[in-house]
Amino acid sequence: MTGPGPRRRTGGPSRTTELVKRHPVHDEPFLLQIDATAPGMDLTAWVNGNRGQLHDDLDRYGALRLHGFAVDDAADFSRAARAFSGDLLGYLERAAPRTEVAEGVFTSTEFNAEQWIPFHHEMSYSHNWPSRLYFYCEIPSGEGGATPVASERAVFPKIPAEVRERFARDGVRYVRNYGPHLDLPWQEVFQTSDRAEVEAYCKASGTEFTWVGEDDLRTTAVRQATAVHPRTGEVVWFNHAHLFHVSNMPAEVSRALIAEYGVEGLPRNAYYGDGTPIEDEVVELIRNLYQEASVSFGWERGDVLVVDNFLATHAREPFAGDRSILVAMSDLHVHGEAS
Repeated sequence: MTGPGPRRRTGGPSRTTELVKRHPVHDEPFLLQIDATAPGMDLTAWVNGNRGQLHDDLDRYGALRLHGFAVDDAADFSRAARAFSGDLLGYLERAAPRTEVAEGVFTSTEFNAEQWIPFHHEMSYSHNWPSRLYFYCEIPSGEGGATPVASERAVFPKIPAEVRERFARDGVRYVRNYGPHLDLPWQEVFQTSDRAEVEAYCKASGTEFTWVGEDDLRTTAVRQATAVHPRTGEVVWFNHAHLFHVSNMPAEVSRALIAEYGVEGLPRNAYYGDGTPIEDEVVELIRNLYQEASVSFGWERGDVLVVDNFLATHAREPFAGDRSILVAMSDLHVHGEAS
């Protein structure tokens, strides 16, 4: 079957407002879908003409699916994301392998296609993180591969008060071990092969570090368990405890790693901020709440998903076949700094 011919791009600020249809995907309301009704509408031009409304929509709905616009490749996607929020961010202190395909545009997490990636806020284990995320469907998978989102407004009130209070008081302690036989090499995580640069980054971010063996690294950092949305003022659950916790590994894998490296040598683990182990049932509760709040849609080529990284978590379903979802990030938020 032959593909469509070149698309005529339409839509400037004066015409595009009435050329979209809008409806929430979930009745919270959560995840607003915006459909282009005219063929070939240029997403960058439309965003430029409707930026203020889109920012308000994101505050209200937590996530936006922009569907039916002309977004042909990574360069188109990059321009649209920059129209929404200006400069895009790099990706330091990585927790997953990614490839940069254009400036500020990365492949999504390159983990095994057969595995779920649990719900999480991007980089909530760090001292700074992107406020906004952008996902672009370059190639939808033939089976599975959705990027579900879950609303913090649905999840946070259901976390028992005693759990919220304990984490709010102590924070979360993350212990990570970097090395080719354990997890990502520190050179990939910090995007440098210079130990001095890594040490400077750790010191600046309040991260303890220890060089282990010939060329492995262990870091320990106590981070926030909750965060305050910089525009709406809402308090949200904001951490990676349930994702980094040892119980998130298959039991046979964690047993083998502990037998060889000890608990302190696990690739990643999470504790209460005072170093006390987090109970398995506590992090399992958080995982289940996110699953219960999950809202999903089937990716179509050209779709763009914009996510408020405070108001929504995202995940990845297992998939089969080719799949290419690209990611960009913007609006760096540094914990503890005034917005």
